[in-house]
Parts: sequence; structure tokens; C-alpha cells
Amino acid sequence: MIYLLMDRRILVLLLIINTLGTIYGFYWYRYQLEITPTIFIPFVPDSPTASMFFVFVLVGFLLNKNFKYMEALAMLTLFKYGTWAVVMNILTFIHGQPVSIMALMLIVSHGAMAIQALLYSPFFKIEMRHLVVAGIWTLHNDVIDYVYGHMPMYPTLSQFEEHIGYFTFWLSLLSITLVYLLVVRRTRSTQIA
Repeated sequence: MIYLLMDRRILVLLLIINTLGTIYGFYWYRYQLEITPTIFIPFVPDSPTASMFFVFVLVGFLLNKNFKYMEALAMLTLFKYGTWAVVMNILTFIHGQPVSIMALMLIVSHGAMAIQALLYSPFFKIEMRHLVVAGIWTLHNDVIDYVYGHMPMYPTLSQFEEHIGYFTFWLSLLSITLVYLLVVRRTRSTQIA
């Protein structure tokens, strides 16, 4: 059943969905990117960058290749930002934002990002060096968001920015640990065997 995920038709469908989602995600960030200093732009559109990494992974799978750095970046950021966006959107409801079709679409699409990371983890060949690079990228991104003030704009939650930054830091560590436990440890054991 799990090998159905590597069926070329499924991979092509996911490639189309993730490419369109990536394009829409960058479009969604357009106003924030307009006011972002150029040096920070690569670190501001978190979710579309995560899905872009996964687009490269899917292209690799279609070419029967493992782009290991992309796999590490994709798994880590898909899980982290997928989970993060679901939590933030639910928090906006709790703090008075009306439930809308757009917010529900964001919850479903970002939840799907996190699920993709987990579903495809058996096919990744991430080693420790790949995870270290992805971990540095992700933690650096947290610094850009919460030290330099470029976190995604959620006006309803702006008063909780320090708490969100703290939550995000621990979510990053959880995501790094998850990639290690689900992929790196397995990759190490198969290399030794």
C-alpha cells in the first residue's frame, strides 16, 4: 500500500498540486515580501518555500534520484510549517477571527503538508549532514522571524509574538528530532548492515 505513493501518476499529481500551492503561497506573501528587506526575502515565505523543496524532491523521485538535501529541507519544513500554520489558524479562531473558507483551506492545505512529510519519510535517504544543513536553515529562519521581526503576518495574534516565537523554536526542535528518528537513524542502520 505504501508503495502506491511512489506510483508515477501519484507523484505527477502531487507535483502539480505542490507546484500550484507553491505559486499561490508566494502570491499570498506578496504584501509582506514588498516590505521585506531583500536580505530576508528567502526566509519570509515559510510554507511556499517548504512546498518548493518538496517539488524538487518529487522531481527527483520521478527521475529515480534522491536529492538528499532537498529531502531534508522538505521533510523538516513541511512538517514544521504545516503544523505551525494549522495551530496559528486555530488560534485565530480562538481569539475572535471568524471561521472562513480561506482559513479552513489554509488548515487543510497546511495539514496536508505535514502529512506529506510523514507519508514520504520512508522514501527519503537523509543522512546526518543533510539534516544538519536543514536544521541550520530552519533555526536561522526562526531568528529572522522572531528576532528580526519577519514572522508571517497574523494581526489577530500579533500581541502573542513572543509566545509564538517560543512555540516555534520548540516546534523546530521537534521537527529536527522527528526527521532524525524517522529517516536519519534508519538510513544509518541500512548503511551499516
